Amino acid sequence: MTTTHVAQFSVPFTRHLESDGTAVGALPPFAGNPVDLVPLYRGMVLARIFDAKAVALQRTGRLGTFASSLGQEAVGVGAASAMAADDVLVPSFRDQAAQLWRGVTPVELLLYWGGDERGSDFAGPREDFPISVPVASHVPHAAGIALALKLRQQARGVLCIVGDGATSKGDFYEALNLAGVWRLPLVVLVNNNQWAISVPRSAQSAAATLAQKAIAAGIPGEQVDGNDVIAVRERVALALERARSGGGASLIEALTYRLADHTTADDARRYRDDAEVSTHWHGEPVARLRAYLVSRKAWSRDDEERALADAAAEIDRAAETYLATPPQPVWAMFDHLFAALPAALASQRAQAIAGGTGDA
Repeated sequence: MTTTHVAQFSVPFTRHLESDGTAVGALPPFAGNPVDLVPLYRGMVLARIFDAKAVALQRTGRLGTFASSLGQEAVGVGAASAMAADDVLVPSFRDQAAQLWRGVTPVELLLYWGGDERGSDFAGPREDFPISVPVASHVPHAAGIALALKLRQQARGVLCIVGDGATSKGDFYEALNLAGVWRLPLVVLVNNNQWAISVPRSAQSAAATLAQKAIAAGIPGEQVDGNDVIAVRERVALALERARSGGGASLIEALTYRLADHTTADDARRYRDDAEVSTHWHGEPVARLRAYLVSRKAWSRDDEERALADAAAEIDRAAETYLATPPQPVWAMFDHLFAALPAALASQRAQAIAGGTGDA
């Protein structure tokens, strides 16, 4: 009997900033001048302040259930900043940092989480997909979009963001398999925040990495430090460039940590210790990049105070606009389901209008 190895695989890991903000080796060209990284920092700050406002609105009964991205801002900002304007973002329910960078407004996001479907009618990125709350169901959608772009011979990429829990779903594997077979221009970014609601990463999969799930699909898989916005941007940019040029799909696992509850309907203290969470505050993405910028004399205390004030003012204005927006009438619930309503639903809509039920 003869035994040979028919294939060998490896999973690379990329980091440019240590947890204390110290640079590791030479940074990529776009990060050569630290001043050019300031917009990335501002983007993460804006996302964090938006989250705080959304949670406050929910706690006071003025917003629906909301999923915070606290501690994961580098994943969204890094990935979105790597995209071309005509690429397509297919987000999960914790990707407001990416959406804000792409031009979705804070008002639109608040409307959505307030139960108003008008919030999904983005004024900015018209072809980006709306928020997907079901886990992993949007990955086949992303593969379908990528197939359409390929059939149209358009040099565009699709970025689909999922959580670590999504990699345990059949939708994820099926879409990844097709992306590999058809060499689709798709990048699947796994936001591995270590928790799928109350299920820790260790209980989700026996795989040493989630990135290696790309191997079965025949596409490249890699890990990146998800708290390092420079590394996330670099690796996603390279994967999207590969996708646009016909090189096919990729899977990137971004290692980060969920510092908040899963959503405002969750109490994470029931299943994890505060001490564990505390350890992950060291090296979180906003403080990490700020430390680097300060060390390079590209950021000061005055800069920080102005950035926080500007972001807070922008989000406060958005909240005021959201709260002042008249609600849709109750029959609007039928208006975003089908291009042409089936007869049964059309009848119900007519009844709602005739019944004079007023505003929702």
